[in-house]
Amino acid sequence: MPVSPARAAAFDILLRVDQQNAYAGELLHSPRVDKLSSSDRALATEIVMGVLRWQSQLDRHVAANARRSWSRLDAQVQVALRMAAYQLLYLTRIPARAAIHESVELVKRAHKTSAAPFANAVLRKLAGQVQFFTATDSPSPSSRLASELAHPEWLVERWIKQFGSFRAEAVCRHDQRVPATSIRVDSQEIVSELEGVGISLTPGALLTSARVVASGDVTQTRAFREGRVFVQDEASQLVAALVGRGTRLLDCCAAPGGKTAALAARNPSAEIVAAELHPHRAELLRRRVRSSNVQVLATDVLRLPLQGGFDRVLADVPCSGTGTLARNPEIKWRLRPQDLDGLHARQVAILRAALRQLAPGGRAVYSTCSLEEEENQGVISEVLEGNSPFVVRDCRVELDRLRGEGELAGSEVDSLLDGPYLRTIPGVSPGDGFFAAILQRPSQQS
Repeated sequence: MPVSPARAAAFDILLRVDQQNAYAGELLHSPRVDKLSSSDRALATEIVMGVLRWQSQLDRHVAANARRSWSRLDAQVQVALRMAAYQLLYLTRIPARAAIHESVELVKRAHKTSAAPFANAVLRKLAGQVQFFTATDSPSPSSRLASELAHPEWLVERWIKQFGSFRAEAVCRHDQRVPATSIRVDSQEIVSELEGVGISLTPGALLTSARVVASGDVTQTRAFREGRVFVQDEASQLVAALVGRGTRLLDCCAAPGGKTAALAARNPSAEIVAAELHPHRAELLRRRVRSSNVQVLATDVLRLPLQGGFDRVLADVPCSGTGTLARNPEIKWRLRPQDLDGLHARQVAILRAALRQLAPGGRAVYSTCSLEEEENQGVISEVLEGNSPFVVRDCRVELDRLRGEGELAGSEVDSLLDGPYLRTIPGVSPGDGFFAAILQRPSQQS
């Protein structure tokens, strides 16, 4: 019996994530997956994201039932075992025999035939005693959360120190759930069009221009394909809204284009320059953002071929992404503590380059989708140390403006602030974890 298309696709994606540092979210929207039936696409997505969310738990369960060292198994065998373990432990509607048989066949398909009997024996043993490990005897809150909710302990320790135990646990629990799919819509006509093709929408929690997809696949609609709808987390949409309105805008690290498109919609008459380091991502940006007032440059923001004079600049910098682990769970298994120093240095350099492009009186928004202090307040502190002429503008002022203009949903802004900064925390506030700071260059008269 051949392996089902869903499991074959899931296996190939997980192997690329493991061996090539690919991103599951991108691969799950590749042409190969798009060609699957809706049910196969859903199963492939469930297996891929579930395995990545619960990887450490799955590894422990398999290792407890194996006579071979887990670390010595080939990557193909590890992936097949994780897939079967996830189906056995978490997907109650899938028969155990199907999960076991197809994972053994995947081992053979990967030309690891000699490991097939081993995989079969391990999985049959696991299926006969399915029970979850508990962490009640863990010596510390961080080790308990790390074990129970499948996170690296070093990350959990950091979050407990920064946010407290309650919020750290809320972040971990949020990361293990399927996140809501949010979209930004520019008109009621688009909402009606989506609802007309079976997409069920509910109002956004942060912005009145946002909608949450309650059911249906918006990525399969004409509006999405034509670039009239963007899948974008609500906290990400809020960061773009903080940039405000201007006549000449710069988006420093623009791909994949969600924030660029939001800036263009808010500033239809402005000149907007969108810079992206990688040419293939710049090309993707050109295809996705079709506004006539957006110029895309494939260039390094540290060496922009521009003369400055922008009244609004967005520096949404490359970061660890620890605020997006519900969507990108592979990040937590790749990231190392030492990586944060390199990210910090790059972020400082980008922000300094961005500030050089500001006109007198202009404002820059610095943002990340990271929860880590080195990438957030630490960057702002380093850039402003000494005799920097730039000043931090309180994000509360901008949030109050958005609320007054009817763009901010609800009336509570305190939960979105950390001092003068915007701060959203997964599981505590709506959406992913984002940080944003607004820096202003004094006018010439100051």
